[in-house]
Amino acid sequence: MRTLIRPAILSMVVLTLLTGGIYPALVTGISAVLFRHQAEGSLIMVGDSARGSLLIGQAFSEPKYFWSRPSATGPVPYNGASSSGANLSPTNPAQLDAVKGRVEALKAADPGNTAPVPVDLVTASGSGLDPHISPAAAEYQVARVARARGIPADQVRALVTRFTSGRTFGVLGEPRVTVLPLNLALDSVLAR
Repeated sequence: MRTLIRPAILSMVVLTLLTGGIYPALVTGISAVLFRHQAEGSLIMVGDSARGSLLIGQAFSEPKYFWSRPSATGPVPYNGASSSGANLSPTNPAQLDAVKGRVEALKAADPGNTAPVPVDLVTASGSGLDPHISPAAAEYQVARVARARGIPADQVRALVTRFTSGRTFGVLGEPRVTVLPLNLALDSVLAR
C-alpha cells in the first residue's frame, strides 16, 4: 500500500502544477501577446475610459439610440456574472407578457412604424448578454433614431451598414449589427 501512496501523491502534485499553474500561465501569456485586445475583454475605449465590451450588450432606452436585444440576466441587465437565458417556453404566459410589453414599448417609441417587430428586439438570447441585433432589427429602428437625432435616415442607415458584420467565414451564423459601437458612432456624428 505504501508503494502506491508515494507515486499517487507525486502524480497529484505534478499534475496540479502542470494543469493548475504552468498551463494556465502559458495560455494566458500567449493570449496576452498574440490576442491582446481579446484577452483584455474586447473593450471599447473612448479616450481613456472604457465604454463597454464588444462581447456584452448594454441597455439603451432613449429614442436617439439603437436598442439592444433584451437581456435575461437578472436582476441587473447584461450582467456578465449571471449569464443566463430566461428558459421560458414560447407559450409560457410570463414569456408572452414580456414579449407583449417589449412590443408595446417599441411601438410607443415609434408610433408611426407599422413594420412587424423583429423577433430579436423582443426576445432575449440564450446568454442574455448578446451585443448584436439583426440587420432587420436595426432597419426597424432607423427612422426613430434619425428623427430623434435630427439627421437624415440615409446617414443613419450608412452607419448601420458600417457596423454590420457578415457571416463568420461566409457561412457560419447570421449577419449582425454591433449596437454599442453603432451608438457611439452616432454620438460622434452629433459631436462634429
